[in-house]
Amino acid sequence: MTFKHVALMMLPLAVLSAPVVAQDDNQAPKISFDFYGKANVSLQSNDDGSGSETELESNSSRIGVKGGSKISDDLEVIYQLEWQVDLADLGGDDNLKSRNQFVGLRGNFGEVTVGRRDTVLKTVQGDIDQFSDYVADVKGLFEGENRTSNTVSYYSPSLNHFRVAGSWVLSEDDAQDDGYSLALTYGDDGLDDTGYYFGAAMDRDVDGYDIERLVGYTKVANTMFGLMWQQQERVDGTAEADGFVASVKQPWGNFSFKAQYQIMDFIDGEDDAFSFGVDYKLAKSTKLFTWYTGRDRETIEAEQRYIAVGIEHKF
Repeated sequence: MTFKHVALMMLPLAVLSAPVVAQDDNQAPKISFDFYGKANVSLQSNDDGSGSETELESNSSRIGVKGGSKISDDLEVIYQLEWQVDLADLGGDDNLKSRNQFVGLRGNFGEVTVGRRDTVLKTVQGDIDQFSDYVADVKGLFEGENRTSNTVSYYSPSLNHFRVAGSWVLSEDDAQDDGYSLALTYGDDGLDDTGYYFGAAMDRDVDGYDIERLVGYTKVANTMFGLMWQQQERVDGTAEADGFVASVKQPWGNFSFKAQYQIMDFIDGEDDAFSFGVDYKLAKSTKLFTWYTGRDRETIEAEQRYIAVGIEHKF
């Protein structure tokens, strides 16, 4: 499917700037959908240790549509179709990259979906990563940030703020075992219903790794503090490593100040990164931002430095 085909498919949805609900005169099941997206571009100076350059970067900009339809009072079919788009470099057929794309059922039992979706170990981090989609994203040093195809996912309803979730990743290779990801969370990851959030998760045979992850964050006054620990190794027992992420975010008027430190300790050295940045909210859906990231990577003997200024608009 080319970018032109997808654009033509999405055009009728783009005309509708708000969620839509359709219902015929015979009280047929309600059908709803929401067209959404994010455009995030930065002017960025990149020094990867071998040389530096300045360029425009599209930071996981995306478009998508999601919604569902009531089958009965207790059952709903749901779906999401999302693509990453590059606003800076790639054009034509290379501009689109598949993100979460699935269909499933939601009811009193929770939610079951099939398709391509983030594993529950990835989603258990909640909002702890203050530099998600940028160079300092935890995926730069940590394994486990997987969006897997051929995946069956389950999320339970909340019971006294507890939820369980699982991902079953089907292997298409007879020599490769199916993978699975399991998670248990307590609290609200948006810190709206509760003032705290905790999560524990594990991967087995997912993208070649076995992983354990613990995460927690809370607010003290308006300041958010978070901590994540992870242990990882390849399924063959090699490349064993462990590390942690610590983050903090402080809002002040239309500004948000944030900082993050992460480190992963391998047998052949430590890789660590420190980042700090400032967001300025122009409107509810639009912000300007600047950030700096310094990474010291002993495993590849490189010192990397990045600095950026940019704009993000959500719709």
